[in-house]
Amino acid sequence: MKLPKPRQRGNSWSISITVHGKREYCTRDTAQECLHWAMNRTIEANSTPKEEIEEKKKVVTTFQDLFSMYYKAHGQDTKSKKYIKEQLSSFDKKFGSLAQKNILDITAQDLTHWRNKRQKEVSDGTVLKEISLYSAVFTYAHKELFLLDTNPFFGLKKPKRPKARNRRILQSEIELLLESFNYEVGSSPKTSGQYVAWAFLFALETAMRRGEILAIRKSHIFDDHIHLEDTKNGESRDVPLTKQARQLLSLITHNDNRLIPLTENAFRLQFERTKAKVGLDDLHFHDTRHEAITRLVNARKLPVEVLAKITGHKTIKVLVNTYYNPNVSDIVKMLDD
Repeated sequence: MKLPKPRQRGNSWSISITVHGKREYCTRDTAQECLHWAMNRTIEANSTPKEEIEEKKKVVTTFQDLFSMYYKAHGQDTKSKKYIKEQLSSFDKKFGSLAQKNILDITAQDLTHWRNKRQKEVSDGTVLKEISLYSAVFTYAHKELFLLDTNPFFGLKKPKRPKARNRRILQSEIELLLESFNYEVGSSPKTSGQYVAWAFLFALETAMRRGEILAIRKSHIFDDHIHLEDTKNGESRDVPLTKQARQLLSLITHNDNRLIPLTENAFRLQFERTKAKVGLDDLHFHDTRHEAITRLVNARKLPVEVLAKITGHKTIKVLVNTYYNPNVSDIVKMLDD
């Protein structure tokens, strides 16, 4: 099927085709969207529904083309848009020759070879995350574009899900990090490293995620809580502030509306480099969430239903089995109390 070339007009693209002797026009944001409209309109005008589907399948669509289409259609409007964009930029390297293979020819065997290769390069958790994304891409081709009869990922055996982390953070490790960041408890942060140290302490007190802390604006802060308008699960949340959390907030003295004047990438790099320098390579910033939740249960005796409201968990099972990590001495102490 030969299609006319889209033309750019200002910030948009347009295309025109002849349907039964009449000119039809379409304007879209991208040239690719214009071509898809033209293809679908031409097939619609000249085919029966069954023939339409078969005609679409004759159009060669590579795996990489499909992923680009998925990104434009869905990837830019999700919480995972940054992750999906990163996958797009590394697609050729990750999939090799499979990236340029026609999606009609991709089999579960192809994907099994790819999975085995990826398991040698990254963790099973990363492979599972990638399988979830790329399976959604093929479902998009199957259920929305009608280019496939089935999703080849359905025939792929997934790696076992890794055990949930139960990493606790020792007081000595906290002190080691603060010292390396040159931050003294009770002082106002001035340098980028000191802001990371401050955020680490604030996360331990509130169980907030790194991204949530970095998204805080001073207008979000109230006397007894912080209002998070946009969270990981797509819903707003109010995080109550303990006395210690309020004291930490009082140490922020700059006039900028952003609480932490660092980009997410700058923050991440500062934390990763510093923890490696002091020999804490196995420590993740997200471990503060595990530690904070465990402390809220052990020290403040919060019921799990209340705790879920604070942390934003919709599933109590995930909260209890993944994030609450007491050691045996914690449990003994609770029994004695």
